[in-house]
Amino acid sequence: MDLSIRCDRLAGPGETVIAHDARELPGGKGANQAVAAARLGARVAMVGRVGSDAFADRLLANLEAEGLDVTCVRRTGGCASGLAIVAVDRGGENAITAVPGANGRVSPADVEAAADAIREADVLLLQLEIPLETVQAATRMARDAGTLVILDPAPAPAHVPEALLEVDVICPNALEAAALLGRARVSVAEAMDVARTLASRGPGTVIVTLGRDGAVCCDRRGRGERVPAPTVRVVDTTAAGDAFAAALGVRLAERAPLAEAVRFACHAGAVAASRPGAQPAMPTREDIDGLAGC
Repeated sequence: MDLSIRCDRLAGPGETVIAHDARELPGGKGANQAVAAARLGARVAMVGRVGSDAFADRLLANLEAEGLDVTCVRRTGGCASGLAIVAVDRGGENAITAVPGANGRVSPADVEAAADAIREADVLLLQLEIPLETVQAATRMARDAGTLVILDPAPAPAHVPEALLEVDVICPNALEAAALLGRARVSVAEAMDVARTLASRGPGTVIVTLGRDGAVCCDRRGRGERVPAPTVRVVDTTAAGDAFAAALGVRLAERAPLAEAVRFACHAGAVAASRPGAQPAMPTREDIDGLAGC
């Protein structure tokens, strides 16, 4: 559950700022991406956990209302559901503090319980708000079954096991790409070189998202392409990356060429950034088709 707070600017260390309002909205990277994929026309099964608190029923009900299969979402006794405190400034930039809660209990045993769903899927879409060993277990299962694996490496871990990069597609934003390489930052001008470096470490394809500057994509042979993003009025960037990852997965499942899939994903991210909130901002196919150049 996201506790979303809107303020004029984000607080600095030791500083208190006054916010305009606060709302409780369903969130979580995996759930955001699952909802977005469903709104874009995919048949989606969610794998994860909620806690035993008051948020659990609301989170599950929301996923079911979006048409998701939640058979593999388990309730965890004696544990809170995941919570994120999301501060958004007037320019749409955000700062997020997440408490894993039940997300931290998602285990390789949960992956095994979801084996049929993973093996029968066209795409397995993964994030890093669950334990890394669980992500690696899911990756191995999908790879053995021939299921395409897309990893959104967020939040980026302090230490990156090499096995974590053995996926078909990885799509970090610029900050996450920098963290994966042990760097402080990555500029737009450096993004393609960074994508090529990451591609040399295992992924079949690397896509580095750059917000309003679009994205760069590169395969392990070093062949790269820059894809622009449409211009929109930015309201809230909280779930733009989730919309991007979901849209990318949907179009790759539909066997679209990579550049076309990335372009579609950039449009999805732009739509999400033009709206407040996380899951409420996830676009439909019609929303994306409404942007010129898609």
